[in-house]
Amino acid sequence: MITVRPAIPADASQMTDLINTIIKTGGTTAHQTLFDDARMLNHYLAPEDLVSCMVAYKDDELLGFQSLKWPEPDANPPDRVWGYIASFVKEGQQGKGVGYRLFSATKSAAQSAGVNAIDATIRADNIGGLAFYEKMGFRESARFSAPLTDGTSVDRIRKDLLL
Repeated sequence: MITVRPAIPADASQMTDLINTIIKTGGTTAHQTLFDDARMLNHYLAPEDLVSCMVAYKDDELLGFQSLKWPEPDANPPDRVWGYIASFVKEGQQGKGVGYRLFSATKSAAQSAGVNAIDATIRADNIGGLAFYEKMGFRESARFSAPLTDGTSVDRIRKDLLL
């Protein structure tokens, strides 16, 4: 059975291993620099702009995590309170309900925090990620080019969900 709960610092090591595997495989995340536990804590588990960070486990195995952050100050238009989402599911676990369970918890946390819109900006070549967010109700609102840290140009697709 998959359980979802808020992430805690003790999750950092497994979260680091999961995202580093995704980075090494390539093609689905804009991250190109491997994480260590300190960077994981600062970037996803406990940044100042954190709304929530959820983890999904089956027994003691981390299957995925999802983070929701506040935008930069003054980035919200008057009628929106945005959160920016990032999702990572362990290779081989996609399409098994992990992302859906994470998103249910993240959506609830977003609503409790007063977020009324979520932005998912995804690499255009991340077909699985694009399909996942579409299935969760996100709709494309923009497309733009943004180079990866190595200079490779990869389009990004912004998908939004109004809560």
